[in-house]
Amino acid sequence: MSGAHIPVLLNEIVAAVAPRDGDLIVDGTFGRGGYARGLLAAADCRVVGIDRDPEAVAEGRRLEAEQPGRFRIIEGRFGAMDALVGEQADGVVLDLGVSSPQLDDPARGFSFRADGPLDMRMGRDGQSAADVVNVMAEDDLANVIYDFGEERLSRRVARAIVAARKEARIERTLQLAEIVRRVVPRSKDGIDPATRTFQALRLWVNEELTELDHGLSGAERLLRPGGRLAVVTFHSLEDRRVKRFLAERSGAGGGVSRHVAAPGGETRAPSFRLAAKRSVTAGETETRSNPRARSARLRSAIRSEAPAWPPVGRGGGERGRVAA
Repeated sequence: MSGAHIPVLLNEIVAAVAPRDGDLIVDGTFGRGGYARGLLAAADCRVVGIDRDPEAVAEGRRLEAEQPGRFRIIEGRFGAMDALVGEQADGVVLDLGVSSPQLDDPARGFSFRADGPLDMRMGRDGQSAADVVNVMAEDDLANVIYDFGEERLSRRVARAIVAARKEARIERTLQLAEIVRRVVPRSKDGIDPATRTFQALRLWVNEELTELDHGLSGAERLLRPGGRLAVVTFHSLEDRRVKRFLAERSGAGGGVSRHVAAPGGETRAPSFRLAAKRSVTAGETETRSNPRARSARLRSAIRSEAPAWPPVGRGGGERGRVAA
């Protein structure tokens, strides 16, 4: 199982975190352990992995046996990392979104390319995607598809879903994909018409954007001064959130001002310094061998000695108008 997932930007992640002997690094999205293994190989450090996916936790148990005393897996959400880990860390790594093993397993219900139950839950708890599409009101469903999938034809998609579920409950991934494909034309770049709707449902079901907000604040509290945060994103909703958080916490451009304006209007000491002004992307060699790397962006920052800012509540998503 451990060979089923190729970690994106692994060398860049290790360079950004720069583990040293004796450090404690938190891999908040353990997955199949690619980053954790790379960090453990880079220095005589300890790594704590966090994941809510039972299959990832099982992989973590195997790594615990391989690296006794150096690696520990915790089942849970990375948004609660400061409470779960219970001690200050020298680095935090987050690789956002769905992993390749999750996408490749039809039984998990993430993929619109293979038939499987319409599930999409990372932790197997809470509402499934089938629950959402079969019970959510049409206007709310359109909002979710627009806000979380950036689908401009969200109203049309929601209308088609509601019409289809009146005939039969929507239970399978290909069943939903075909409903979407009937009302959304294929784009010129060849992206499947179901892509944005499936992304939206996955983000909603797993509360991924709320989890990201909690995780960034948790990393801020968990990191000791000089500790390093490295976050890999795969789409614009995630990347805008990470970029905005780091801009707020460091000041515009990560300058050296002693105080920066907080969202509420008050001023606070910067809690982070940007490690680089621009995001890091994968090179041509990596994108050829791992197509998933094409959309990856790495942003990193270094924790200052200033106190952590109070968490800023942003809710579950970025609400906007719903397209026709």
